[in-house]
Amino acid sequence: MGTFVALVLAATIVSACGILLETGVRASVPPERYARVPAVAAAEQRAGKPDESDAVPDRARLDDSLVAKAAAVPGVRAAIPDVTFPVLTPEGRLSAHGWGSTAFTGERLTTGRAPGPGEVVLAGGGHASPGDTVALTLPDGPRTYRVSGTAAARDTVWFSDAEAVRVSGRPHRVDAIAVLPDPGVGAAALDSGLTRALGGRVEIHTGDDRGTVENPALAEAREVLIGIGGSFGGVAAMVAVFTAAGTVALAVGRRAREFALLRAVGTTPRQIRRTIATEALLVAPVAGALGCLPGTALAAWWFGQLKDKGAVPEPVHLAVSWIPLTVTTGIVLLTALLAGYTAAHRSSRIKPGQALSEASVERLRPGWVRTPLGVAAAAGGFVCAGLAASESGEDAANAALGVVMLFMLAVALLGPLIARACASLFGLPLRGAGAPAALAAANSRTNARRLASAITPIVLAMAFSSVLVFLHTSEDRATAEQQRAGIVADHIVTADEGALPPDSVRRAGQTPGVTAAVGLLRTSVLVRSSGVLTPVSAQGVTGSARDLAAVQDLDVDRGRLSLKPGEIALDVSVAENANVRVGERIRIRLPDGTGATPLVAATYGRGLGLSQVTLNRGDLARHVSSAFDTELWVKGGTAKALAPLGHVRDRADHTAAQSLDRELNAWANTVMAAVLGGFAAVAAVNTLVMTVLDRRGELGTLRLLGSTRRQVLRMVRWEALLVAVAGIALGTAIALATLVPMMRGLTGRGPYIPPLVYGSFVAAILALGLAAVTLPARAALRGETLER
Repeated sequence: MGTFVALVLAATIVSACGILLETGVRASVPPERYARVPAVAAAEQRAGKPDESDAVPDRARLDDSLVAKAAAVPGVRAAIPDVTFPVLTPEGRLSAHGWGSTAFTGERLTTGRAPGPGEVVLAGGGHASPGDTVALTLPDGPRTYRVSGTAAARDTVWFSDAEAVRVSGRPHRVDAIAVLPDPGVGAAALDSGLTRALGGRVEIHTGDDRGTVENPALAEAREVLIGIGGSFGGVAAMVAVFTAAGTVALAVGRRAREFALLRAVGTTPRQIRRTIATEALLVAPVAGALGCLPGTALAAWWFGQLKDKGAVPEPVHLAVSWIPLTVTTGIVLLTALLAGYTAAHRSSRIKPGQALSEASVERLRPGWVRTPLGVAAAAGGFVCAGLAASESGEDAANAALGVVMLFMLAVALLGPLIARACASLFGLPLRGAGAPAALAAANSRTNARRLASAITPIVLAMAFSSVLVFLHTSEDRATAEQQRAGIVADHIVTADEGALPPDSVRRAGQTPGVTAAVGLLRTSVLVRSSGVLTPVSAQGVTGSARDLAAVQDLDVDRGRLSLKPGEIALDVSVAENANVRVGERIRIRLPDGTGATPLVAATYGRGLGLSQVTLNRGDLARHVSSAFDTELWVKGGTAKALAPLGHVRDRADHTAAQSLDRELNAWANTVMAAVLGGFAAVAAVNTLVMTVLDRRGELGTLRLLGSTRRQVLRMVRWEALLVAVAGIALGTAIALATLVPMMRGLTGRGPYIPPLVYGSFVAAILALGLAAVTLPARAALRGETLER
């Protein structure tokens, strides 16, 4: 029964991650804007070479010269440049396009005519009519346009195609090219012709893939789902397989006497192995199939939560097919077979008399395969720990990730040896704590294999849960401290639509009592770190370096903060990871993937809480979807006087809002810790229950020798306490060996471990361990029978 439970739990974890992985691979969004367009040409949404590339933070765009090339392809009736950008009006924010896009979106004029130079078509429902003039705030400032017509739509404005490209804030760049074919020309022919004509890094989208162009969030959702299902799924699968294998090995080891007797009556080693294989074939497929049911439910819950958090677009659906379920069943079956074969290998090959002898008393013999592998894994863990301690930045963090994996592999492979060492060390205090405690210490030393089966899942639960949870608490604490020290502005102004008018800084500076004001355009850029492009937070500043220093204390480390075009300031960790110094040029990728080499003017120490990259807004504005400032930071003045500019918050409210964002980002880590830690904890309980039930004869013998029920229960509790303490100590040591270099690389300081959170982990493990042995021990003693 214990083996069956372990295999079901393993199938649950593996199948859930497999379903999420398949969903990420198959995720698609039906096209809406491009539903009437057979083919859409768009830029590749990754920057850099294949071995170093990463998704662009904003959106990569095409040069408008490609429109003519697309139109010249045989079979193309029309190639329409498509752009989308925000426009502000006194009534709110509008979405702006070129009028040519109505050829495939279906909007029609209700009054007037198509726009020409200096003209616009407005969505119906407003107060403007053909011939009126309207004031529109564009990324480069306010302009006045004549209304040439109105159309049936909402919150939209159309320019002529040429005007739209020119005033979008991204001259000579288009979001995509919508291609309309001649009658009888299919999507496949269009794809082939456009690929040859446009070449380069242009991608041709047809079918449901067109939805990716209009919904860039789909690419991010795919990365999230594949990351959870693949990266975390790989770790979870490894943990599940090792834990299940340990339980299977324990179950087979419990039958050593049975196999010894079979050998004594003439059973061959091959027959014993076939017996184990047959049992695995009977149990494992059923356990795998049954575990897929809660695994599917877990994947559905996880996927729903990701949707609620905004990480996955609403139109994406969970993909459940036979592939991950079949793979899961196969993994469970293979795990049971390999674990059973490995556990019964020695007892099926040695002489019958020797098998009976070893079945009575456990003999700890180092395996010729697993022991060298375990020693190698432990040595690798120490090497990675030393490497991580000697490195800085991302290099240290990346090296630290290998520490936890290698040490966990070493624990799994060297389990019996580690268990005997722990029993000898932690059993020392028990020798003077009375007869039950001394007997518990002796039992633990002489039954190291049984002890290892219980310790391993506890170490797994403690190590992985601690790394995932305390990684977040450490980053959160460092970020909060940097924000408290770095935000010196009195007020921070934001807008409902996330876009402030270009004259906001000027108007704020003219407000009575205001001594400094700067606008911030928040986005991200790509910086090479450890050989790959990595996204880092960036702020484009509208205003002077002196005014920025009045509202943000970036804690400049070297150089002098400058906001001149072509210059950049970096967080110290970003500069170290990119291996650049003040006065050198750094290669970066701007939000749309465009390459740039600005001069490093300064480095500073509070990038985690404020922004990791600081540069002039003009260097960013032409490379983002919305070139409007997102925040206005003000020194002096009053909230009432600044209210006409937008929503006004003081520094404390802004810090609290940022903390909520960090909590949202840390949700995935918490869930992964709960899933992995919960699985390992249940597996540990299952193993402890199995070990106690297997010892009913031993417990009965103690009663016959005169021990009271209370003494026997105390002995069992001391054993459970020793197992729990050993697992907690090992798991904590592995977590610290991982977290210390990782956090020093990421934040420049050691990890922060909240005492209450760590205490809850310890208390949960102790409570589960004691309950897992006390309840079955009471049941075993209640019968007053001696099993032989």
